[in-house]
Amino acid sequence: MGINLNPFTWWNGASWGTMLYGLRGKARVGEDELGNVYYEGGTDTAGNPRRWVIYQGSNDASRVPPDWFSWLHHQIDDVPSKALPPIRPWQKPALPNLTGTPLAYRPSGALEKGGVRAAATGDYEAWTPEG
Repeated sequence: MGINLNPFTWWNGASWGTMLYGLRGKARVGEDELGNVYYEGGTDTAGNPRRWVIYQGSNDASRVPPDWFSWLHHQIDDVPSKALPPIRPWQKPALPNLTGTPLAYRPSGALEKGGVRAAATGDYEAWTPEG
């Protein structure tokens, strides 16, 4: 997008104001495998610590892995590397929301996959008011 839009836009990542002033006095607590950085500092009105994520790239909440989502929403108290068990070999990595991309799920009858639906099997009988 260019350096000229960074001070004014939030949808392309953190603006300069967020990085210079918004996170002043906040502690950096970790980074995930996607490059998102997590901060903690201050308290909210209920007395819970405030937590933030600064996205690497576009601001898309589906790009936060499940373990860090749990930390952001106070489901776990400590950072995921300390509070959660290690990742099991059979677990798949989390994927961001793929809607609107070429990798999005499309059922067999979708126009993007040729638009050909499976033939009816003959077990359907239409409802009629007389029947």
